[in-house]
Formats: sequence, C-alpha cells, structure tokens
Amino acid sequence: MTMTTRTHRTPGPSPRAAPRLGLVLFACCLGQFMNVLDASVVNVALPVISDDLGFDPHNLQLVNNAYTVVVCGFLLLGGRLADLFGQRRIFLGGVGLFTLASLVGGAADSPTTLILARALQGLGAAVMAPATLTVLGTTFTEPAARAKAFGWWSAVSGTAGAVGVLAGGVITQWFSWRWILLINVPIGLALCALVCWAVPETRRPGIRRRLDLPGAVTVTLGLMAVVYGTSESPGHGWGSGHVLVPMFAGVVLLGTFLVIQAKFAPEPLVPLGVFRNRSVAAANLVAFFGIAALFSTFYFFTLMLQQVLGYSPLRTGLSYLPLSVGIALGGWGIARFVPRTGPRPVLLAGLALSAVGLLWLSRLAVGAGYLSDVLAPEILLGLGMGAVLNATTNAATAGLPPEQAGLASGLLNTTRQLGSASGLVTLAALSAARIDSEAAAGTPHAAALASGYGLALTGAGLCALAGLAAALWVPVRERPRA
Repeated sequence: MTMTTRTHRTPGPSPRAAPRLGLVLFACCLGQFMNVLDASVVNVALPVISDDLGFDPHNLQLVNNAYTVVVCGFLLLGGRLADLFGQRRIFLGGVGLFTLASLVGGAADSPTTLILARALQGLGAAVMAPATLTVLGTTFTEPAARAKAFGWWSAVSGTAGAVGVLAGGVITQWFSWRWILLINVPIGLALCALVCWAVPETRRPGIRRRLDLPGAVTVTLGLMAVVYGTSESPGHGWGSGHVLVPMFAGVVLLGTFLVIQAKFAPEPLVPLGVFRNRSVAAANLVAFFGIAALFSTFYFFTLMLQQVLGYSPLRTGLSYLPLSVGIALGGWGIARFVPRTGPRPVLLAGLALSAVGLLWLSRLAVGAGYLSDVLAPEILLGLGMGAVLNATTNAATAGLPPEQAGLASGLLNTTRQLGSASGLVTLAALSAARIDSEAAAGTPHAAALASGYGLALTGAGLCALAGLAAALWVPVRERPRA
C-alpha cells in the first residue's frame, strides 16, 4: 500500500487572484476614507443641524461624541473579531451597519434619532476600521507591496480628515446637511459588493472561536467611559462630577481589564505579551502623540482661518487642499523607502517636519496672507504627517503573527482615537484660558482669538515633538549581513 503525505501550505494569491489585489487595496482605502471622513465632515454642518432639528445647545456636542465614544470603545473588540471570525465577514458587517446607520441619520426627524444613528455609525466604523488594516496586512505579505499598500491606506487616513472640512462646507452650503450622511448609502452598497467580490477570507479551518467576553466588556465600557469623561470637560470643567465620575469608572474598568488579561483569561482579548514587541509599543506611543497633533490642528486651523482671517466655510475647505495633497504625497511617496530604511528614520523626519510646520502656523496673526504665511507651513505639515502615518502603520504591525493582525489593527486605531480625543480637549482648554485672559486684558477680539488658537497650535507642535522622542524607541532596522 502506498501512502501519500499531504502538506498544508499557507495559501497565497493565485495568478487568477492577483489582479484583484488592486481591488482589495481600493476597498480597504475606501472603507477607511468613510471612517475618517465621517468623524470630521459633520463639524461644519452642526449649526444648521441644530436649527433644523431643534437641538438644545448643550446637547449638540452629542452628534460628534456619540460617534467618537462608541468608535473608541469598540475598536479593540472589532479588531479581535476580525481575527476570530474572518476578516471579510467582519469587514462586510461593519460596512453594512455603517451604511444602514447613515440612512437612518440622514432621514432623522429628531435629535434622539440622529444621536442614536451616529452611535450606530460609530459601531460600524469600529468594526470596519481594524478590518481594513487586517485585510491589507494579511493580503500584502511581500515587504515592498505591503509598504506600498500601507502607504495608500495611511495617505487616505490623513487626507480624509482634511477633505471632510471641504466636503462638509460644500454639501451644507449647496445642498442639505442630510446628504453628509446619505452620500454614504450608495458608497456603502458599492463597497459591500466590492468586499464580497475581491476581499479574501483568511480564517483558518479548525480555529477555536472563543471570545474573551469579560475582557471585551470591561475594555469596551472602560474606553467609552474615559473618552466620554474627556469629551465632557470643555462644557463642565475637569473638576466636575460629569468628568470625574466617568473618568474614575473608566480607569477602574481598564484596570480590571488588565487583571483579567494577565491572570484569568484563557484566551485573552489582548495578550499583554504583544507589548514586549518594542516596535508595536513604540509605534502606538508615536501614534498617540502624532494623531493628537494632526486632528487638533484640523479643529484649530479651521477656527484660525474662519474667525481670525475671515474665511468663508467654502474658502476654508479649499484652503485645506494643499494639506490634503501633502499628506497624500507624504504617505504614498514615502512607501518605497520604508522597506529599505525601516520606519524609524521616516518617523523622525516626518515628525520633525510636522513640528516645524505647526510651530510656524502658530505664529499666524490678524491680517496674515495665505500665500505668504499659510501655504508653506501647511505643506510641511502635510508631507510630515503623511510620512508619519505610513511609517507608524508599518511599525505597529511589525513582527506579529497573522492571527494577531486584527489585534494590532485594533490597538493602533484605539490609540489614534484616544490621542485625537485627549489632545483636542486638552488644547481646547488651554486655548480658551488664553482667549479669556487676553480679553480681560483688553486685547481686540480677533487678536485674542489668534493668541488662543496660536497657543493650541503650539501645543500641537509640542505633541509632534513628543512623538519624535517616542520614535527614538522604535527599533533600528538591522542591515542584512553579507
């Protein structure tokens, strides 16, 4: 009797499947574009939404906070679901939920309906965002192709926030605020079809699909409580019970989560050993400070352009185009160098450029000209942040096995959300204090605003420098031996 031995090989893209790699990349970038865009596109329309639906001014912030809190809370869980249940089905589920919630939000006839729809959008985004990065990491395994794919994804992530300001201004001014949400419906349906057609499924047969439920509950509620408490600080102050109670509850829940992961979970949601990977730990620290700088800039730079320089919403959006192009060029153009140099040199150069651009922008004053005072630092910031987003993504997923790709994606996206929320709130408090101080001293209103927003942009520049210090911890790539 002749015995045959079967060998099991990790399937790679077949020649027939190879042409679909471009579609996989497009699907992941489109999903990430929808995620990031929706976090910023609503800002310009908030006054119109308030008038149309009759919002209480104190509750208007919930339109944004409902999305942000839910996204941040569920990102880690969303990333792990992609590892356990398959990247394609989780990607598809996230897109479907996001699309349905966009339809409900666009048709909302009351503040409650819109807030609930934004929370459901956040849940869909929390599932979809880690899946996009997981798909790229498991599909593009050759270093050069992987770096290029991450470059496109990073460029899209950065430009979507800036494009959101322009899109929000155009749609609100020329159409209706409802189309800010409704436009997601046809795009989401097309993306669902594309995911079904092009995105491969990677869940391995025989894998035990056990979810660490206590860990999932404690980390999700803990992150939501911390982000909610942080978001309440501008309206109530850091010493208020509205801030301290959820912050304390969040810290207790996150501490409980760490104990569960270290001592009790047989299959932890976040194996704490992942942080022994120096590249992963350092990259998440860089991401925290880098995104704190970038997304705070979107807010304060918009206010500087409109309230200090007197730009209309549409002109403000158009002024973001060089920043968007710079991020795209920085993220995509640097991709070819990351496999050769490793992420560390790229991070250091990108963060240095970003810090220079932000500190330059912080000097804007009443009467500043766009070509003489705004354009050059805007380009520096865009190129620097594009490079940072690319290299951070590479470093945060380096050296991990495929079954932890979703975990790494969830960690990175969670860190970014925490950075954007805490950075914005902290710098907003400093800016408001400076504006009040200048006003009390008799400084003209526009000049007081310029001083306050300038201080916030200085703080964003310091965040970039803190990220640069963290980047020194990223491992140096070892040169191949002769």
